[in-house]
Amino acid sequence: MTAHYAIFVDLENCGAKVSTLNTILEKVKIRGDILLGKVYGYTDQYADLKEVLLSNTFNVVPSLRFGRNQKNNLDIQLVIDALDVAFRNELIDSFCIVSGDSDYTPLVGKLKSMGKFVLGISRSEAASGIFINACNEFQFLESVTQAKAPGFQASGRMEDPLADAELSKLIQTILAEQADEGELLASELKNVLLRLRPDFTEKSLGFSTFGKLLTGLAQRFGAFQVINDNYNLIVQLRHDREADGKQIDKENMIEAFAAQLGAFKDSGFQRVNPSILKEAIQNQYPNYNERALGFKRFSDLLRHLEKLGLLCIEMDEQKNILVKIP
Repeated sequence: MTAHYAIFVDLENCGAKVSTLNTILEKVKIRGDILLGKVYGYTDQYADLKEVLLSNTFNVVPSLRFGRNQKNNLDIQLVIDALDVAFRNELIDSFCIVSGDSDYTPLVGKLKSMGKFVLGISRSEAASGIFINACNEFQFLESVTQAKAPGFQASGRMEDPLADAELSKLIQTILAEQADEGELLASELKNVLLRLRPDFTEKSLGFSTFGKLLTGLAQRFGAFQVINDNYNLIVQLRHDREADGKQIDKENMIEAFAAQLGAFKDSGFQRVNPSILKEAIQNQYPNYNERALGFKRFSDLLRHLEKLGLLCIEMDEQKNILVKIP
């Protein structure tokens, strides 16, 4: 059964970049249909978001500067709107709240008490532990951004035509999000692809049916397999493949971390949680192990990188360690 989402975005929290908003939309569309979307804190400085917002039929709550409680006013408006949707729109069974503010925790609790599923997405720098634990599911925005399939835009457009390799990677991303052992019926997979890319058609890639396209991609790239089970075509992520990622060692360690920190900064993140940085490196380099690089703990490696000027180690108000990117 397809989930029906309402998504509420705190622009200040997500950084308000086109690529970041597209990535959030991709994450939600993989899970279900977005029936309603609203962004809060819009000003003229976010004008580059107009195309994404319009193409995804988002409503906009502007930021009107008056008094000292500007941010609180927007937070209250988001809570009112979310509860209004929860009570009035029976079609919506899932909510995505893009903010890590602990002030939204009572809202999450109320939505869950009404039987709604709540997905939280936030920058690790601004995420409250209380809010994280209150959600049914929580994703750090840095992880979501780095895991995005190359070349894909959730607005339904790409700069270049969809190529076989890009489609294979996108299918991998979709299957990896599935709790049921990374598999989907071919018909369900196509529905997800169409949510992400409304102009998708197998005929544009030279195949007469979607099943033949999947079989061709499976044979060519080996990232997933296609199984025929009682006339049901099932697409399953392959877990028996050998790691094909790059290798990290003492020679390229500095270059690898510098590149990843640069990628975070280019995506609009000035600070990240150390666990997010480590996860990103592990995803790129399956052989990663700080001991093999000469460090007893990841924190020791971070201090070494700090001495080299690649990063700065800070503490937030909750005494959590953050990595600041110069």
